[in-house]
Amino acid sequence: MNRQKSGSVWMVLPLYIFTVVFVICPLIYMVALSFATPNAGYGVTWKFTLENYRNILESVYLNTFVESLQLALTSTVIIALIGYPFGYFMAKMSNRWKRKAQFLLSVPFWVNSLIRLYGWIIILQKKGLLNFILLKLGIIEKPLSILYSYPAVIIGMVYVLLPFMILSVYSSAEKLDWSYVEAARDLGASRLQAFFTVSLKLTLPGLLSGVILTFIPSMGLFFIADILGGNKVVLVGSLIQDQMTRGSNWPFAAALAVVMMLLTTIMIMIYRKVTNAKKLEGIG
Repeated sequence: MNRQKSGSVWMVLPLYIFTVVFVICPLIYMVALSFATPNAGYGVTWKFTLENYRNILESVYLNTFVESLQLALTSTVIIALIGYPFGYFMAKMSNRWKRKAQFLLSVPFWVNSLIRLYGWIIILQKKGLLNFILLKLGIIEKPLSILYSYPAVIIGMVYVLLPFMILSVYSSAEKLDWSYVEAARDLGASRLQAFFTVSLKLTLPGLLSGVILTFIPSMGLFFIADILGGNKVVLVGSLIQDQMTRGSNWPFAAALAVVMMLLTTIMIMIYRKVTNAKKLEGIG
């Protein structure tokens, strides 16, 4: 018995060491750095200050947070409206078509995301594929200026993050006991009523999981804003990058990262609360 315990400890020990060295220690350093004082040049002075967090409340930086939240909310809503039905009906497919859908969802991950985004430049530019098709169909009279704009960034966010929403909803819908939906239909509920009263409630954890995987990254994926937005759309991630490279203000960048981490923690707590409530309802 003791040998089994010692053997299991040695097997788990590398995981604990990895977590401490590469997760916990960097997080502690980041939080400590957010309270440090930046030097005039490079480097920091380990003198405690709250100035880094006060600077976030300045109008310039606060507006960046607000705009990032708005873009993240818009992207997440669009992703949910597209991804939820896709993942839901994907779970109802036969095993053969499920495998095909999963394969098609995984194909984009075989190519670097930067290369895929540069492909969108070819599509969205004035002489690109989208304008060519719209002009040929007579839908527009002159090319649209979509590239290097807010809509282009939204398109990039939806394209990159949509698979995470689809797979989250799919994993939840696949576990759904469809006999509950049939029972609701037998009791006189319409398809729409059965969906909202049974299916949506039981797949809500998957939807919330997809929201977490799309909302927070939407605020930090600065390379999408840089490539498709042409530096016209500034996200919190762009601000952090700028502070760490051009501004050389690492403590302020760390403070921004801590705030984003707190937002992520709040969303995960909401997710866990909802999923625990659903488990209790299931037990009841």
